[in-house]
Amino acid sequence: MKLLVLGSGGREHTLTYFLKKSPLVDRIYCYPGNAGTAEIAETPDLPSDDFSTLIRFAKDERIDLTVVGPESPLVEGVSDFFNEHGLAVFGPGAAPAKIEGSKIFAKELMRARGIPTADFAEFHDLPSAMQYVRAHSPPYVVKADGLAGGKGVVIVQTEGEAEDALRDMFEKRVFGESGARVLIEGFLTGEEATVLALCDGKNISVLPPSQDHKPVYDGDKGPNTGGMGAIAPAPVVSEDVMGRVIDRILLPLVDELSNRNIRYRGVIYAGLMISDQQDPYVVEFNCRFGDPEAEAVLPLLDTDLCEMLLRTTRGELGECTPKCKDQYCCDVVIASGGYPGTYAKGKPISGIEKVNRMNDCFVFHAGTRLESGKIVTSGGRVLNIVGTGKSLRDAVDSSYHAVELVHFDQMHYRKDIGQRGLLLLKQ
Repeated sequence: MKLLVLGSGGREHTLTYFLKKSPLVDRIYCYPGNAGTAEIAETPDLPSDDFSTLIRFAKDERIDLTVVGPESPLVEGVSDFFNEHGLAVFGPGAAPAKIEGSKIFAKELMRARGIPTADFAEFHDLPSAMQYVRAHSPPYVVKADGLAGGKGVVIVQTEGEAEDALRDMFEKRVFGESGARVLIEGFLTGEEATVLALCDGKNISVLPPSQDHKPVYDGDKGPNTGGMGAIAPAPVVSEDVMGRVIDRILLPLVDELSNRNIRYRGVIYAGLMISDQQDPYVVEFNCRFGDPEAEAVLPLLDTDLCEMLLRTTRGELGECTPKCKDQYCCDVVIASGGYPGTYAKGKPISGIEKVNRMNDCFVFHAGTRLESGKIVTSGGRVLNIVGTGKSLRDAVDSSYHAVELVHFDQMHYRKDIGQRGLLLLKQ
């Protein structure tokens, strides 16, 4: 088989890495890719990334399956476009991808089926939103309705912070049209976690639960990022909690979409808050593999990833349950200094080859590129250093040992990835 992976981050490097290991795969491309994918896959020389160009390439090369990594092309309908041209693609169409493309749409789905989530109200203008804010005591969460690169969510503690966030969205349009509609929802407390599930339109197959670490600094301080690291399986998601996630969240969501004649084929990302009573509430739904969650979850699979994705696209998941290794993963993200604000690019990176020689670690590239034959930084999140081990402590120690081998100017990483999980496990 020939495969094409679309995207350029750590998630796409991880997908490419494990898809290439499948005996079903003869040749694999990744576009636009990064310095890491360039080592294991071919990078097409395409004039642009518009859908028509991708379709022509897929037809010319007789691509058997295209795997879409990022959310933007999914929300824009790339899967629909591929399907219309008779090309197999992994990832939901535009209609089901609205679970991420519109937070208000996702909330309406949850309200219709009684899926546990925070109370919410939607607004289309600043005056009505401010009237609501003045009538409700903080804390609460202000969210831009559309895609905002992981930055359209603001937790506010005061009325003044709420006004600033709302003015940014409605008046300054810092998120463009994504902020033309705004969601204000109650503030949930507990432990955050993520459950990824493959869905073929009717059946689901859950993957090991994970826990992301979004704030940029240790102790969950500072602004939110796309994710500074993740662990899997997340200790907070017990077997009982996972059962509730499946019965109260995932299956009702798929059923509600089906009732609306919306067929979901791809990955459902359920971002959760686990209450003190071990009840899961939905913080958000996404329509793709998480990043950095994918980097921590996919190394745990002991099942052919390509076969699983093919089953999903063909509606053949049935009762298929992926086999998983009896291990833990810890992914530490190394970022550029200044991220998630402004940061420099083009910094030479050293030490990657040392980590690649370690038996219990992976390096998944995110913001990297090749420059005169050398790997340099090209983004905010630069590398994912993933350690594995029989215990979470072993995985955490392994990843941080590997992190110490890597260097580039002004690199930054959190030093407490996995600590909440270790506390729960008393390791």
